[in-house]
Amino acid sequence: GSNFIAGVFIQAMNKKMSIYDAMMRGLLTPGTALVLLEAQAASGFLTDPVKNEKLSVKEALTAGLIGRDFYEKLLSAEGAVTGYTEPYTGHKISLFQAMKKEFIVKEHAIRLLEAQIATGGIIDPVYCHRVPVEVAYQRGYFDQEMCQFLCNPKNQTRSCFDPNTHENLTYTQLLRRCVPDPDTGLLML
Repeated sequence: GSNFIAGVFIQAMNKKMSIYDAMMRGLLTPGTALVLLEAQAASGFLTDPVKNEKLSVKEALTAGLIGRDFYEKLLSAEGAVTGYTEPYTGHKISLFQAMKKEFIVKEHAIRLLEAQIATGGIIDPVYCHRVPVEVAYQRGYFDQEMCQFLCNPKNQTRSCFDPNTHENLTYTQLLRRCVPDPDTGLLML
């Protein structure tokens, strides 16, 4: 998967910037910036659209791409790809298992799964490739109730604020409004 919102493009100035930088400049609300960065992290990495670099959450913090205020939340989102460590046994568990054991709030887990679906499919924690929702269910990554919930477009969370139209949208809807950066091909809001 690679179709995620990588950054913000200011057409009038012909300038691109990172999501965190856009938030610091008041172009994005902190809530929308966090959702967009979580979607990147849940897809495997954070993107610096200016340098066209892919970074882990830890690398992004060191590089100044994100601030310490988002660090822990983005580490949690990155766990959707890398797995979560079960505190009692030390074993790696999936996003859904972490949600079931209440290590992750259900609404947060759903947002991360929605971001994975919007950007190419559920990430298989064993083989690190993407699979459709139905295949993820067949492999036991989540239960039938969650599968039905994720397959119904009416259930998608409207957690993204479009700064151009002032509408609350789903990640997928906001993704469709992005334009590709002519230099990198990255999708920009």
